[in-house]
Order: sequence, then C-alpha cells, then structure tokens
Amino acid sequence: MTPVSSHSPHGQSSLRTVQVLGGGNAGSSAHVRSLTSGLVARGVRVTVCAPTEAERAHDFTGAGAEHVHVPRSSDPASVAALRMACTNADLVHAHGLHASFRAVLALSGRRTPLIVTWHDRAYAEGARAQFLRLLERRVVRTAAVVLGTTSALVDRARRTGARDARLAAVALHGPREAVEPEDPDRLRAKVRAELGATGRPLLMAVGSLDRHRGYGMLLDAARSWRRLDPVPLVVVAGEGPLRAELQRRIEEEGLPVRLLGRREDASELLAAADLALLPSGGDSRSVLAQEALHARVPLVATGGGGVPELVGDAAELVPSGDSEAFAAAVVRLLGDPDRQEELRDKGVRQAAGWPTEDETVAQVLSVYDELTQLRPLI
Repeated sequence: MTPVSSHSPHGQSSLRTVQVLGGGNAGSSAHVRSLTSGLVARGVRVTVCAPTEAERAHDFTGAGAEHVHVPRSSDPASVAALRMACTNADLVHAHGLHASFRAVLALSGRRTPLIVTWHDRAYAEGARAQFLRLLERRVVRTAAVVLGTTSALVDRARRTGARDARLAAVALHGPREAVEPEDPDRLRAKVRAELGATGRPLLMAVGSLDRHRGYGMLLDAARSWRRLDPVPLVVVAGEGPLRAELQRRIEEEGLPVRLLGRREDASELLAAADLALLPSGGDSRSVLAQEALHARVPLVATGGGGVPELVGDAAELVPSGDSEAFAAAVVRLLGDPDRQEELRDKGVRQAAGWPTEDETVAQVLSVYDELTQLRPLI
C-alpha cells in the first residue's frame, strides 16, 4: 500500500512542504507538478514557490498547491519572498542548483530541513563554472538530503560534500497517459507532410538551443546525410540563444535541417519521426530519450551523462562529440529495419522498468517522514 504522512492522525496538522523551483527547466517543473498532485492526494499541504510563468505552464494550483510567485533571481527581494513563504514549513524541497541556493539563503538561521533534487548538471565555462562549483558546495553541505536523478549526480554530490546523497526515483510525466489518435497512420502522414518529410526519412531532436546541447555536432553530422537518397530531414523543436548561429550554418552549408522553434506538439512530431536524435553529451535524465522509448521511436544518442544508465541497450550510443560516429550510426540504422524493430522492442522493455509516479511520490514522502522524525503509516 502507499505510504502516507503521519502528521494527519490523532488531531495533528498535516505535513506542510514548500517546493522551490527556478522555473527554467521543463523536466523539473513537470516533476514538481506530478509530485504536488501525489502529495496533496496523500494529505500533504504543498506550497510551490516558482515564477508566475511556471505556474501558467504547469498549473500547480490545479494540482492542489498554493502558488507563491518567486522570481528566478537570487536578489534580496526574491530571497525575502521565499523566506516568508517558508515560514512554518515542516520542510523545504528545492529543485535544481539555483533554486536550491535561494532556498539555502532563505532558510539561513532556521532549523527547517532542506531536501535538494538535482535533475541535471548546471553548465558553464570559465569563471562562471568556478562560481557554480562554489554554489554546489554550499548547497550540498547545507541540505539534509540530496536526491540525484542519476548515479553520476549522486556521486558528484558526495564528492562535493553531501552528508546524505541518494538516487532519486523520477517518473516520466504525460506521454504514458496520452490518448491514442483514432487513426495514428493518418496523423503521422499529416505531420510529415506539414514538415516537408513526405517520401524521405524524418529525424527529430528536441531541446533548448544552448551550447551544451550538441547541436553544432549534429549539424556537422548532417553534412554527410546530404549524400543520401532520399536526403533525411532533421527537425529540431526548441528555442534558445544559439538559434541565429545555427540557422546561419544551415543556410550557408545547405544542411537538411529545420529549426522549428518552441512547439507544444513535440510528442506528435516525435511519433511521426523515423528516428529520435540526442546529440547532447551530458543529459542526466533526458525527457526526449524517455519519450522516444515510450513511443517506440528508435534513438541515436551520445553516451555521456546519465543516458546509458537510462536507456541501457535500447538505443544506438556513440561517443560524445564524435560527429562522424553519430552520422554513421544514423545511416546504419536507417538502412536496417530489423535493428529498428529490435530497438523498439527493447525500448518498451526498458521503459517498463522506470519508476512510476506513485513510486516517485512514495520515495519522496518516505524521505519527508524520515526528516520530520515521523513514522510512515503503511
């Protein structure tokens, strides 16, 4: 049976938690939305401190939480707003490095337990990278428990000085409950026609257009695909600071790549694709990889970060940053329908072993009860 908080029985008030979000990571925001729904259903009071745009996108209040607008900035006004929201909280759970650092500042001088979930690594270069390492050290040494979404993140937290670092159960939210269209083949043909991929392979990548996402390497690989007949079309759903630079390369080099910008129908686009592409070398728990395996779309990915742990043998993995190996893996897979079908079947089996949303909530609630010295009722 599902554990529930033991604050509620015998006339005691229910457990009150504050979830702190920066609002910039769609995966962590979706996780908090799911977590909020599960916690509220188990009698826990939840306040979500996040920017208003995150509330509009994920509707935390619709899941039963109180929403408090706290900007992504760590300026004194934002920290003060967060400190006020955390008054009388039994514990605070922060998601991501910057949100966690704001929580550390807001809880200064208080005994409120802090739980931190690292969903991904923060990326930076030069002096900013050193600054981020200082933030990491401050956060993990303050937190009562650090939950990492991959073994690599757990190890990183321990090396940085965490007192207690554990592997987090994090479920994929949304695609498993998606309603199947009445005529999936017709929808697939319609999507491919709209993208200009009729009669040619459609390859899809999803993610913000940032330097660490590996899109430069993807464009390098796409140069070799121009020799294929028919030429595959690569579509990228996402927006970010590299858009102008990437678009310039696409036009100057005549690459078979389209930048689609931010899309609300990424799941439909993925279902219409022949292959999913993950060029990033450091994703921790890639949403695209999870959705591709669920949707039975063969995946070609670089083998960095938490991707190998996530997908097992259910994807074609190549070394990070190796555009020639990435390009060759795509060509081989396009020409091997039997291997594609094998990866589809392996993907379904791999996905079946990932945590469910109920399991995710149960793990988090057990940590909450442990830190508030309560016995869970089973």
